[in-house]
Amino acid sequence: MSSSPAALALAGHWIGGRGVSGRGGRRLAIEDPARGVAVREVELGDAALVDEAVATAAAAAAAWGERPLAARTRVLRAWHGLIEGRREELVAVMGEEQGKVRADAEGELMRGLETLEVACAAGLLLKGEISPQVATGVDAFSMRMPLGVCAAITPFNFPFMAPLYLSSIALACGNAFLLKPSERVPSASLILAELAAEAGLPDGVLNVVQGDREVVDALLDHRGIAAVSFIGSTPVARHVHARGSAAGKRVQAFGGAKNHMVVMPDADLAFTADAAVSAAFGSSGQRCMAISVVVAVGDVGDALVAAIAARMEQVKVGPATDPEAEMGPLISAAARERVGAAVEAAAAAGARVVVDGREYEGEGYFVAPTLVDAVTPDLDVYAEEVFGPVLSVVRVATLEEALALIDDNPYGNGAAIFTRDGGSARRFQRSASAGMIGVNVPIPIPNAIYSFGGWKDSRFGDQHMAGTEGFRFFTKQKVVTSRWPEAATSPTSLAFPTR
Repeated sequence: MSSSPAALALAGHWIGGRGVSGRGGRRLAIEDPARGVAVREVELGDAALVDEAVATAAAAAAAWGERPLAARTRVLRAWHGLIEGRREELVAVMGEEQGKVRADAEGELMRGLETLEVACAAGLLLKGEISPQVATGVDAFSMRMPLGVCAAITPFNFPFMAPLYLSSIALACGNAFLLKPSERVPSASLILAELAAEAGLPDGVLNVVQGDREVVDALLDHRGIAAVSFIGSTPVARHVHARGSAAGKRVQAFGGAKNHMVVMPDADLAFTADAAVSAAFGSSGQRCMAISVVVAVGDVGDALVAAIAARMEQVKVGPATDPEAEMGPLISAAARERVGAAVEAAAAAGARVVVDGREYEGEGYFVAPTLVDAVTPDLDVYAEEVFGPVLSVVRVATLEEALALIDDNPYGNGAAIFTRDGGSARRFQRSASAGMIGVNVPIPIPNAIYSFGGWKDSRFGDQHMAGTEGFRFFTKQKVVTSRWPEAATSPTSLAFPTR
C-alpha cells in the first residue's frame, strides 16, 4: 500500500451529536477498490460503545417522540436541503470507499432523497382511524406511537441510500436511531449524521457506531433497542432475524437475490438487450436488485445473446475518478476472486463464457462485464448469488417453464418480463413468485411511496422497507376507547355493553 496506517485519517463514531473516536478499539484499513490502496481507517466499536450509544439514544427518544409532527418534518426538510448542498462530497466519498462511478452515485443520492421526501409526508402516513359512537356515548380511535430506540445494520453496496432509507422513516415516526454502517464504507453515514445535527436534529436522536459482528450481535441482544433493520446477504439476514427475534425485537432483515429477467420471443430485441446490460452490470452487479439471470423463452436465445454481447463490449469500465466510466470495481480482492471462481466453475461444468471480463487489465479489484450462456439450474453460477458483473443465460421453451424456474429458486426479490403481449405480462405479474415485478422494466425497484421488499429467502420478517409499511414497522398501534358521561355517575354493570 502506498500509505502507512499511521498517516491515514480515522473514521470514528457519532454519539450524542458529536464525533467520538480514540476509544482504543480495533481499527480496519479502508481501501479504494479501484486502486487497492488504503485511504483511511475505521475504528471498530464494541458492546460497551453500543451500551453508551443506546443510553444516549434512549435519553433523547422521549422528547423527540413528543415533538410536534410538523416540527419533526421541518428538521427532515432542512436535512434534505443540507444533503443536496453536500452532493459532491457524498459522490466523492462513495467513489473512494465503494468504487461507485459518478452516474451510479448520483442515482443512489436521488433514491435516498426520494425516501427522505416520503418521510417528510409523515403527517399523512401516521394518521390514525376513528369510529365514533361504537356504543352509547363511546368513541374508539387508533394512533401510531414511536417504538423508542431503533437500529439499522446497512450494507457496503449502498453507503448513502440504505442508511437514509431506514433512518429517515424511523426519525419521522418519532424514534431515536442507531446506525451501524458496513465497516467498509463508514464515511457517508458520518456525513449524514453531521448534516442531521446541522439541520436541527436534537443530540442523541441519530447515532452512528462503526463495527463488525461484535457490534451487530450487541445490537441484536441489547434490551434497550426495540427494532432492528438489516440489509445484506441471506445467511446474515437469517442470523439477524433469528437472534433479534429471540431477544424480543421487531426485525426486518433483507437478504440476497437471484433476479430473473424473462424474455419472450415477441420482445423488442434492441430495447431488451439494452435493459439487460444496464440491469446486470450497473453497480458492478453488486446490488440486490441486479438482474443476474436472463431466461430466454423459445427461439429468442441466439439473437438475444448476440445483442447483449455486442452492447457489453461498449461498457466503459474504470475508476470513479474517470467521468466517462459506467462501471467500477468490486469492493475487495476477495470479491474479485469469488466472482472469477464462479465463472471458472461454470465453464468447467459445460456453460459457454461468451464474454469474459476476468482478464481486465489495471490496478484495483475490477472484473469487466461477463456473459455466460447455456447455464442450467444445477450450476453454482445460477444457484448462488454471485454479486458481481456476471449475467447468466438460461434457455427454456415456454413461459410456464420460466415461471417454474422463478418459483423453484429460493430467492424472491425481483423478477421482470419483456414482451409486447399484455396477456403474458398480466399472467407473469400475478404468478411470478417475487416481491417486486417489472413489465418491460428490468430493475423493478418501486418508487419510495411504495414499500421495498422481496419474498422467500430474500426477506425475513413481515414488513417491507420504506413506504407505508416502513411507517408501520417503526410504530406501534395504540387503540383508545373513550367515554365522557353526561351524568356524574353511571350504573354498575358486569356485562359487555350491549348498546
